[in-house]
Amino acid sequence: VSLHKPEIKLESLKEDIKAFLKTSGWEKKLQNAVYSELNVFPSPCHPAAPPEHMKEPLAYMRKAQGSWEKRILKSLNSMCTELSVPLAQKRPVNEQKELLNKWNEMGTDEPDLSLFRPVYAPKDFLEVLMNLRNPNYENGEQPSFRNHLGLIQVPLKVKDIPELKEDFSELGLNIGQLGIDDSAQVPPEFFENEHVRVGQKVLAEQDSAAAQQYVRQGCPTALRADLWALILNISNQPEDILYYEQLKSNVIQHDLLVDSLIYKDVKLTASNDDYYFVFEDYLYQVLLCFSRDTSVLEHFTYSSATPPKSYIRGKLGVEEYAVFYPPNGVIPFHGFSMYVAPLCFLYHEPSKLYQIFREMYVRFFFRLHSISSHPSGIVSLCLLFETLLQTHLPQLFYHLREIGAQPLRISFKWMVRAFSGYLATDQLLLLWDRILGYNSLEILAVLAAAVFAFRAVNLMEVTSLAAAEAVLADLSTLKVMPLLQIFLFATVT
Repeated sequence: VSLHKPEIKLESLKEDIKAFLKTSGWEKKLQNAVYSELNVFPSPCHPAAPPEHMKEPLAYMRKAQGSWEKRILKSLNSMCTELSVPLAQKRPVNEQKELLNKWNEMGTDEPDLSLFRPVYAPKDFLEVLMNLRNPNYENGEQPSFRNHLGLIQVPLKVKDIPELKEDFSELGLNIGQLGIDDSAQVPPEFFENEHVRVGQKVLAEQDSAAAQQYVRQGCPTALRADLWALILNISNQPEDILYYEQLKSNVIQHDLLVDSLIYKDVKLTASNDDYYFVFEDYLYQVLLCFSRDTSVLEHFTYSSATPPKSYIRGKLGVEEYAVFYPPNGVIPFHGFSMYVAPLCFLYHEPSKLYQIFREMYVRFFFRLHSISSHPSGIVSLCLLFETLLQTHLPQLFYHLREIGAQPLRISFKWMVRAFSGYLATDQLLLLWDRILGYNSLEILAVLAAAVFAFRAVNLMEVTSLAAAEAVLADLSTLKVMPLLQIFLFATVT
């Protein structure tokens, strides 16, 4: 339309378009969209690299992920057979009506789930990671790695404290932080007032990159929901709401076996949690819609995982009769619903909550349950955690190892869930601020090591894995930011 206006001249078209983008606000939207893509997609590989390198450059990691996927599928299929439940079926009309009527109170529904069991739990996944080996170093030839005494036995490069200090420099002791009550340099209320003022300015500018930089020092509670949405480039337009409604109608029409797994998981985790049980209905809504969302399949281009396929009965192996199952390609495991639960504190509008969760998943959370060499992948996080402990608390590390209480056996479940369900919610949100701010999950491994450092005196006295677990059973009183700061910046290196 604008191009037909008489004042638009062909010779100055380029400049006029630029000016139009600026005045209409489209320039910011385009910048944010590009920034969002850059944050999500990996940097381009070497032009000669085969396409699977985009997913995972190390062949043995790809192979391990492939065989892990086969195990999960086998578990799912045997459940189907045992319980004589189809993977998917159309709901009878009366059932559809019933589900639609109680969509906002699904928590009151008590289907019999006693026969369903989670497809796997984090400890099963840890066993797989412990058995990972790089075939090129079969005999432990790599001298620098031979003295790694942890459970993870693959040689990946992880950062040391000086590198982490540089990466997380905004967490320095002399920099104001939300989540630290008694910073000596600046009275907290002075820092907070100023920080809130800057946060409002960042929101007014609608600049994703500025928001990402800003949240590295923590988000004021009142601004967090809007700042996270800005960083994740989520605006909840009418078409997004419509898309969510379409997913909802897919849930109403079709019954999937994974629905029962989702129900069971929410019942086993969030429903028993003092912070999250009130969000039970939200969790069902978001997770049931998520399982139907085929746009989630796009993240498999840069994930080491591959979406599982199901074949129409009698057509096993015939590609044109194959469909991805579940439609989003993600089979939930024990604790999966805890990725959504903390977000319910911030977003009360279901379609917005849904989009934020989906974006958090395809940027971060998928890395916590797939086998890869990525620095934010769970294998690297485990190795980073063990290396930090072995280097900085060698006595503690050896003591726990000697009594059969390998630290990773305790901290693994915290990292797989990004600490959701372990920390108090206000502390968890401060931690997730930093995940978004640094676009990295490495802080999870640093925090896990910091927790061990904090409880080191008590841990030195235990004589069994059960006793060590008891010392670390309750993290709900911990303050995340002081722990991280002391571990990173007050540890003598």
